Amino acid sequence: MAIDMRQFQATFFAESREGLDAMESGLLSLEAAGNDLDTVNTIFRAAHSIKGGAATFGFKAITNTTHLLETLLDQVRGGKRSVDGELSDALLASVDILRELLSSAEAGNPDDTGRSEPLNARLSELLNGAPAAAPAVLVQSASAPAPQAVDSPATTHWQVDFAPHENMFITGNDPLRILRELARLGEMEVNCDTAKLPTLTDLDPHTAYLSWTLELPASIKRAHIADAFSWVEDECDLRIEGVGQHAGGAAVASQPVVPETVAASAPPVAPPPVIATPPPGATPATTTTAAGADSKTNVTPMAASKAAEPADSSIRVNISKVDALINLVGELVITQAMLKQQSSALDPSLHEKLLNGLTQLDRNTRDLQEAVMSVRMLPVEFVFSRFPRMVRDLASRLGKRVNLRTSGEGTELDKGVIERIVDPLVHLVRNSVDHGLETPDLREASGKNPVGTVTLSASHQGGHIVIEIIDDGRGLNREKILAKAVERGLPVSEQMPDGEVWKLIFHPGLSTADQVTDVSGRGVGMDVVRQNIAALGGDIDIESVLGQGTRVTIRLPLTLAILDGMTVSVGNEIFVLPLGYVVESLQPGPGDIKRVTGSNRVLKVRSEYVPIHDMGELFNVPRGPDTVRLGTVVVVENGGRKLAMEVDELVGQQQVVVKSIESNYKRINGIAGATILGDGRVALIVDIVSIIRAQQVAA
Repeated sequence: MAIDMRQFQATFFAESREGLDAMESGLLSLEAAGNDLDTVNTIFRAAHSIKGGAATFGFKAITNTTHLLETLLDQVRGGKRSVDGELSDALLASVDILRELLSSAEAGNPDDTGRSEPLNARLSELLNGAPAAAPAVLVQSASAPAPQAVDSPATTHWQVDFAPHENMFITGNDPLRILRELARLGEMEVNCDTAKLPTLTDLDPHTAYLSWTLELPASIKRAHIADAFSWVEDECDLRIEGVGQHAGGAAVASQPVVPETVAASAPPVAPPPVIATPPPGATPATTTTAAGADSKTNVTPMAASKAAEPADSSIRVNISKVDALINLVGELVITQAMLKQQSSALDPSLHEKLLNGLTQLDRNTRDLQEAVMSVRMLPVEFVFSRFPRMVRDLASRLGKRVNLRTSGEGTELDKGVIERIVDPLVHLVRNSVDHGLETPDLREASGKNPVGTVTLSASHQGGHIVIEIIDDGRGLNREKILAKAVERGLPVSEQMPDGEVWKLIFHPGLSTADQVTDVSGRGVGMDVVRQNIAALGGDIDIESVLGQGTRVTIRLPLTLAILDGMTVSVGNEIFVLPLGYVVESLQPGPGDIKRVTGSNRVLKVRSEYVPIHDMGELFNVPRGPDTVRLGTVVVVENGGRKLAMEVDELVGQQQVVVKSIESNYKRINGIAGATILGDGRVALIVDIVSIIRAQQVAA
């Protein structure tokens, strides 16, 4: 039976991209914190795994590039080369090219060598030329001390027990290559154990069955023997020990120079994480140095807290399966709500057990819903991890020195929100580096640290996630913004509060940049940023102090699949107002509603006048003569702008499962989706953001 390689290739592509993320994060860590041996080994293993997989599938372009990359990293690992600016740029460029090559291979063009040839020439030049920097001493992590035993004069030879794991071939490694490498070190005695070798009919050519016991002379350094196994240390059971001589002449084993069995005794070597983060104990910020500045990497001991932790057990599941599961749970929630509503008519004294069972079902359904929803939740680190590299490269182009700090990377957010927040955050961070931070000489002239700081943070506040982008740059210039607004014909006044002035930069085409660059400055983007965030049900706010910096705060819902809503009736229809936008509900008194121009009306709420709309007129809902109208108004707010919605009656408050209308019917202005209520009726979910925006345009 033919084997379908596509699923294996899909796994390779996914794992390779994770490996490249780990490599990029590790390279930035080396550049900022020094040549740490654990970090270098992590980068090396990621490159080696990609090379092995690419070779297995015959992806020559990827194999050739990773081979050169691996050789350079081996020089770094051996202390023959330091990671300086030139080498760091080349290695990071390799990560970029490998991402492109993976995409080409995924699209069916695995031999796209044209992309990689210039880079390969650059890597070869580094390999063939003089070392890029003075040899560096790699610092062993305190949590993984080097073996204490040294080559003892009493040691007569080394004994190596080497048992590859069954899947070693699949990872692209060959045990015989390791044996040949050891043979180059000196005379070696080899004993092969074939006990696990099956019959010919049961033999799988992709499985490693053999193991070996090797003896090498004591004149060979232990470190040289261990180096031969460095690529496969997590893919085999390995024991290396020196064998000595008693006074009576009997051969005995000295203290093992590595733990009894690497795979059993040492903390397991975790595979590259989906997103690599700076290790605990390391500096939490990534420092980006501009071109021309001294970017030599210092050798810095890592903190002892950087202990290797066992990898979390996990499986890969297609997101479509998760979404299908969430939809089924949503249907279960709706069914449970129907049962709850029907049971409200039952006599508790006659149906006590049934009602108790329904109450327990309600609790279990809620727990199941929360557990399933958590599967779609991802740490915001998935977004934050792309910024160290971006800030580094951007600062270099602009001649600035930037320190990027991140916090709250473990804060979780719905996958759908994470995918759609990337572009707005990229734009805001680029703005902070390009417009917000000054050049080093200007910062020094104003008494600041020449290295500017951009801070990215995330936290949970209530049912929302709050993301902040903070810089300690020049801040927003109020007078310049007002002048630009006047040029564009926007209604402004000198008495406007700062908060209103800052919001002017969200108008299309308004930019305070002194010059247009290929980075920013065209006045295009901030309006799109606000629209994208509003489309997610979020809002954005700006605070700034001239000469001190700017803080941009984004508030987002945790998930787009479920929301807390206020249900209201209009005619015979039920609508859901997302609770996050609701400010208050009230019944206006006589004279509180005034007509201003034409059919436009405003509602006086204390000392503030708020535009008011009748939801029946807004959505063309007919009202019969028997419709009860209590004159209730719900005040909603988004982006600092309020709107009063006139409804017939408040029904209640409940959590609803959001169903898409656009994917099943068509887009309806003012409607964000639909849900099914406990009585089986369909209720429309109001799109508060678009209604307020339409009101703003009409005004």
